[in-house]
Amino acid sequence: MSASALPISDELRRWCPGVWEALSAGVDVPPAPQSSMNIDEAERYCRALATSHDENFPLIAGLLPRNLRQPMFSVYSYCRWADDLGDEVGDRELSSRLLAWWREELRLCFDGAALRHPVFVALQRTAREFELPRTPFDDLLTAFEQDQRVTDYATFDELLGYCRNSANPVGRIVLKLCGVDDEQSLALSDSVCTGLQLANFWQDVARDADIGRTYLPREDRERYGYSTADLANRVTNTALGRLMRFEVDRARSLLMAVHDLVPRIPGRMSVAIDLFGAGGLRICDRIEALDYRVWEQRPVVTKWDVVTLLSRCLLRAAGF
Repeated sequence: MSASALPISDELRRWCPGVWEALSAGVDVPPAPQSSMNIDEAERYCRALATSHDENFPLIAGLLPRNLRQPMFSVYSYCRWADDLGDEVGDRELSSRLLAWWREELRLCFDGAALRHPVFVALQRTAREFELPRTPFDDLLTAFEQDQRVTDYATFDELLGYCRNSANPVGRIVLKLCGVDDEQSLALSDSVCTGLQLANFWQDVARDADIGRTYLPREDRERYGYSTADLANRVTNTALGRLMRFEVDRARSLLMAVHDLVPRIPGRMSVAIDLFGAGGLRICDRIEALDYRVWEQRPVVTKWDVVTLLSRCLLRAAGF
């Protein structure tokens, strides 16, 4: 069994017959049939999904301790599906209904019920084995639901509130898998995850605009004189450069917490965490190298960048 690249509607019909049709029509989802999928099949599905949807995931998986690889695949698959239900449907009302259904499936997963979707079959075992709390998984859905209602942000504090649900829960889940849950480590993780989220926003200013969203706070745009008309017309000017420099510096300052977080993470997971932080910082460098001209070119982290960053992370882990 493998994860396919079919549209989300076809994938949902494959695993949960009747759900797409019911939610598209705005009616109750039919009762779930008893799943015939066993845990091995479900975990193979999650492994294939994780390694086929993210070209860097196989490299990252190689850094993980063996006992954390499948749990990370299961968690990634949950996040991937939730993200696609929010972003790949093309209908905000339908996405909201799909996310509400996914939240109910999450409840059943943590309640120990029989499940039909391979992601939840796999996640249920991971949640039990590592005593994962349900809250961060729910928080992620809150962020994706917010995306269906909110398309821009008045203040940076509002944007940070979004990041608390869209990014920070992932770090908290990963720390729990690592057996780390002290308050200082959680705070450092929140800083790194928010920084990563912001770096991704500044990397994808144009892509987000394509789907009618902007994460550049209005108060910041006004402070630097980048008008609503400039934003709508994707104008590159001095004001944009100053605005983007300010936002990138904010992301970079939050990401720097990775240097304090890494020593608190046991074993090989510390290298993976270090690599994530380094990747976020490299995105910031790439945006700066483009002179903050984010409308004309999407700044990217290349495969060579990843290899270089990994080498540096491994050297740091070895004490060099």
